[in-house]
Amino acid sequence: EVPRGTTPADIAAAIGPGLAKAAIAARVDHGSGAELRDIGRPFEGDAQLALVTQRDEADALELARHDFAHILAEAVQKLFPGTQITFGPSTDDGFYYDFAPAPERGAFTDEDLPAIEAEMRRIIADDQPLVREVWSRADLIERWSQQGESFKAEWASELPEGEELTVYRAGSGEDAWLDMCRGPHLASTGK
Repeated sequence: EVPRGTTPADIAAAIGPGLAKAAIAARVDHGSGAELRDIGRPFEGDAQLALVTQRDEADALELARHDFAHILAEAVQKLFPGTQITFGPSTDDGFYYDFAPAPERGAFTDEDLPAIEAEMRRIIADDQPLVREVWSRADLIERWSQQGESFKAEWASELPEGEELTVYRAGSGEDAWLDMCRGPHLASTGK
């Protein structure tokens, strides 16, 4: 038994410092099937737990590719303000993100890639925490609309009523970057 609010990271730390350092995610089963989750997401009730480390290559690679997709989107939006993002999943052999560049910008070219890669490396080096947040549909649609993110606002409005809407925040304060996502993610951009 553990107190309410306990996370898989807490369990790993209780087992030992080596596992606490090695654990990158968790496979949690509340009785309806196992789900890969963030290492810092608290349990909602009774569950079976399997801690995921880099030795679990398929899960670790999926998490890293998913994080790289988000880091790519953040880098592009920081370098090219006005760019809208849509979806950015990992794939069997990498990751991608769909972009809608600002009309005055035009399409991205191969010449943009070195700057994007450099910005991605900077974001990784900053090692910002990736924090899962649950938002109300109305607040999420309002935020995306205010930021000119019409694709995200439309997507949020089309999700089924009653579905939990989650975002991941990279960093904190005014410079925090936010994207709607089910997750899971690693604990930080540096991981």
